[in-house]
Amino acid sequence: MPAKSKAQQKAAGAALSAKRGETPKSKLKGASKQMIDSMTEKQLTDFAKGSTRGKPEHAD
Repeated sequence: MPAKSKAQQKAAGAALSAKRGETPKSKLKGASKQMIDSMTEKQLTDFAKGSTRGKPEHAD
């Protein structure tokens, strides 16, 4: 399931980075903090990948 906005994609990317141990969990904010606990690495990868072209900055 791809993200519907650029903000969702960025949050998923940040959560994925923390889940892989590349970024400390303490640096996460907002939605990415919730995503790391509620989504698997595969789900985060699917959510974060894809083009941002044509996507709104924030979802409604």
